[in-house]
Order: sequence, then structure tokens, then C-alpha cells
Amino acid sequence: MNPTPLPDARATQAYGRRLARTLLTTGAAGGVVVLLQGPLGAGKTCLVGGIAQALAIGEPVTSPTFALAQHYRGQWHQQPQALVHLDLYRLEQPAAADQLFWEEEELAHEQGALLAVEWPERLSRWPQDAWHLQLHMASRGRLAVLRST
Repeated sequence: MNPTPLPDARATQAYGRRLARTLLTTGAAGGVVVLLQGPLGAGKTCLVGGIAQALAIGEPVTSPTFALAQHYRGQWHQQPQALVHLDLYRLEQPAAADQLFWEEEELAHEQGALLAVEWPERLSRWPQDAWHLQLHMASRGRLAVLRST
């Protein structure tokens, strides 16, 4: 999956569906964290929409910029699977971002949820054992680069 060109929203959502399969197949039983980095408009929320599609989540995925966190219920291989979507963009103080992240990470761990975090650069430190997805603007769409931390 590395690096992957994403020419449009449809390709970005398809990548999100593949990413969900990768994360949930290789992830720990206590949940998986993926840190989504990229400039405004890079397609982070669109990608989370693809993850939600893979989990059979029927409701639309919207940016949690103002709510800060969205919780979704889906399923994976006929088993319940939670998705937590965080957006730390508005939290300019690392202490506030850290507090929200670690509270949600603990909850996600307890639920075995997939935790997708937009704007992880707001954190004072990144979690260990997380996946890192960077979205770069390209001449034709975006370019996704995935690595584990």
C-alpha cells in the first residue's frame, strides 16, 4: 500500500476500505490507532469515510472538527466493531489535545475500536504501536504514505 496515488475522493475512500482491512487484520486485540496527517483538504475525513464503509457503518462520516470526537458502531466479520474518529485541529494546546486523545484511546482500547486521529501533530507525544498515514498533495490528487510507528 506504499506510496499510493489517490487521484480523487472515490480512490481515497477505496484506500480507506483497504486500510481498514490491513489495520484490523494486523492490529492488536485491544484496538488499533491510525494517525492521519496532511494539510487541510488532503482527504483525511474522506479516508475515514472509506474505513467506515469497510465496517458497514451506514451513517455518513463527517469531520469532527467542532465535536472533536465521533463514535460509530459497525461490524467486522459479523462481529461488532467500533470506530472512533478524533480531530485535534482546534486544540492548539498540547495538554488539551493529549487529554482528549488519551481518554479516547483508553476507551477505544477497552472496546477494541479502531481509532482514527486527524491532526496528531497537536499531541505532545505520539502513542507507540500506532500506524501513521501521511497524505501529501500531488499534481493529480493526493499521495498516501503508510508506516507503522
